[in-house]
Amino acid sequence: MTRVLLHDLAVRRDRDEWIVGRMATRTFVALPAAGARAVELLGAGLSVGRTEESLRAETGEEFDIADFVGDLAALGFVARIGDHAVPDAGPPRASLPWLRPRHVRLALHPVLPLLVGALLAAAAVVLVRRPDLLPGYRDLLWSRHGSVVLLSGAAAGWTLLLAHELAHLVTARAAGVPGKMRLGTRLQFLVMQTDISGIELAPRRHRLTAYLAGIALNLSVASSLVLVLALTEPGTTAHRLLAAALLLALLPLPFQCMVFTRTDLYFVLQDLTGCRDLYGDGLAYARYRARRSVRSVRSMRTVRTVRRGVRAGDRDDDPSARLPAHERRAVRLYSVVLVVGTAACLTFMAAVTLPVDVALLVRAVRGLGPGHGLAGNADAVTVLVVLGGVNVLWLVTWWRNRRSRGSASAA
Repeated sequence: MTRVLLHDLAVRRDRDEWIVGRMATRTFVALPAAGARAVELLGAGLSVGRTEESLRAETGEEFDIADFVGDLAALGFVARIGDHAVPDAGPPRASLPWLRPRHVRLALHPVLPLLVGALLAAAAVVLVRRPDLLPGYRDLLWSRHGSVVLLSGAAAGWTLLLAHELAHLVTARAAGVPGKMRLGTRLQFLVMQTDISGIELAPRRHRLTAYLAGIALNLSVASSLVLVLALTEPGTTAHRLLAAALLLALLPLPFQCMVFTRTDLYFVLQDLTGCRDLYGDGLAYARYRARRSVRSVRSMRTVRTVRRGVRAGDRDDDPSARLPAHERRAVRLYSVVLVVGTAACLTFMAAVTLPVDVALLVRAVRGLGPGHGLAGNADAVTVLVVLGGVNVLWLVTWWRNRRSRGSASAA
């Protein structure tokens, strides 16, 4: 009688299915009740044969548990089958591996959201009484030296971005999820992202806290800056610096509403709608609708196609039809947001972002030379270094992630 030794697995119920996975490797799968029960029986030490008998007695149906164990092994859930150890690649490398859940358990304390809310309320009261503290784009220009403004803004922006991602990592680590931070691209944006996919196995409160931790940090920093700003004298260097920092803390928040780029709010939306892969399913449905539209146009032009219809080999079934009803509705609505949002983003990049970048780079090149003085040359060099560096980093990051995805697919 073959017995199976499973790795440490987490299980939680999600509507009519069960999410089973291994937090250490950030791998999980949705199973029906019978599958989750099989995992439970195998984990309790029952042999493959005894597990089949128990499931047959409980459900009246036959199950191929040996084949099921093979699927679990392919996911990395099985440590040993009988006397044979199953090769295990081990968990992927995590960021800050020395950070343990016990070190950051306060990140999931239920009082923490109340403290953030109280800080936001205090800042809101100050802004109502002092609307002049609301930042504007001119607050970024806190110095008359462009190079100083650009370098300080880049440093502060990347520091806030790192803190934002650390908030995700720390909160996920408190829930026992390793997490890994890395650079990535979202359409034309260079972003820092944290893989905390293992949080799918945690309770909903922990999942939503991890997804919203970055936004909460930005709002907390912005609220703190408002309170300090109210205590400084307008027109001073300290006041101008605080106003610039406040604007930099708030600027990433509108980006979070762009759920078609899989931002933090996208994962909140995916969790609340109960979808497994809202972006992937939405993209598949959008492509299906696009193919249907193209085929309809072609059929209108060709009488022969209209009469004979689509050949069997050309069938293109609706990918959302296999989804549960609640997921199907969410996926179809999201596909509209995905298409419209992506089109708007790329249009803005072509019409505004690229021309502005080119104009700034051209102006910076023209600003070099002995006739522009030390300050003019410093500003020109700073623009070239910062804008050029960001664009090169975007290309390198995009190419590296593209190659890594290709390697993973090939494997």
